[in-house]
Amino acid sequence: MNIIKTDIEEVFIVESKVFGDHRGWFSETYSREKFKELGIEIEFIQDNHSYSAQKGTLRGLHFQLNPKAQTKLVRCTKGKILDVVVDIREGSPTYKKWVSIELTEANKRQLFIPKGFAHGFLALTDDVEVQYKVDEYYSSENDRSVKFDDPEIGIDWGITKPILSDKDFNAPKLRDSDANFKY
Repeated sequence: MNIIKTDIEEVFIVESKVFGDHRGWFSETYSREKFKELGIEIEFIQDNHSYSAQKGTLRGLHFQLNPKAQTKLVRCTKGKILDVVVDIREGSPTYKKWVSIELTEANKRQLFIPKGFAHGFLALTDDVEVQYKVDEYYSSENDRSVKFDDPEIGIDWGITKPILSDKDFNAPKLRDSDANFKY
């Protein structure tokens, strides 16, 4: 496994080795031992799988409040997404800064997102599947969203009218949210 840094130190890309031949390919996407060797000691306890039927579907920006905050390891297993992460840790030198990366079934990259970050993704193709591991169970009481087009964050999604859930359409701006992360 290989780690690629992003503009936010705590957020990084994970590249796994892919072994291919005339039959197809094989890749080890997660190994607790290999992550530990890389200095990542996370115990993932739940796997999630989402499907977006239409290009232009935007999911996010999502997070869970403390004490149920989640670390995520995200990958796109079908299609292509623009994956976006925003630092929402008040007092952080990268507060409100965001990074984006294309995750695709072809590049097989994964994005590591620690607690204290909001996460969202835009389907760049039809029939997108995204799978991710988390280190905390889903908690409806702590589930939150931030407006995808919050001008104080200024994410360039490359789209003006995405397909949104009611929850994401009605999400507050970060300054109006109850995000409780401190750096």
